[in-house]
Amino acid sequence: MAGKLRGYAHRIDINADTARVWRALTEPAALARWCAPGATIRPRAGGSFRASVDRIGVIDAHIDVFDAGRRLRLIHMEQDDLPAQGATLIDDFLLEADGAATIVRLLGSGFPDDKIWDPYFLRLRTSWERALARLKVYLDKKMDAEAK
Repeated sequence: MAGKLRGYAHRIDINADTARVWRALTEPAALARWCAPGATIRPRAGGSFRASVDRIGVIDAHIDVFDAGRRLRLIHMEQDDLPAQGATLIDDFLLEADGAATIVRLLGSGFPDDKIWDPYFLRLRTSWERALARLKVYLDKKMDAEAK
């Protein structure tokens, strides 16, 4: 059905406080260690995010919400290799303290519910799930402390 949109939701519980999780999401060197080699970020509202989360394509995104320690929202820039349907793709990271741990939620939205979008949607949904698992290992095993 034309006009319908779909998205994904991931949740991961990390044994680290929100400050450490936030640094892993927003410090360029840390982001490159757990997310993707070559990942870059200009961490501020109006900044940018660029990474190859799935090791195939590159996400180029504008940061429109930057609420330190709580929320990071990425609006994907248009890509030449995606269908031209004027879609607004969003990845919204939400952090919530849970004692000494942090609940990380990633909500992806704006993907047209159209077969032509299936490969990209499925690849990105799966790739973010794997990337969040890497983030958990990176922080649970205190690999961020090793990098200092």
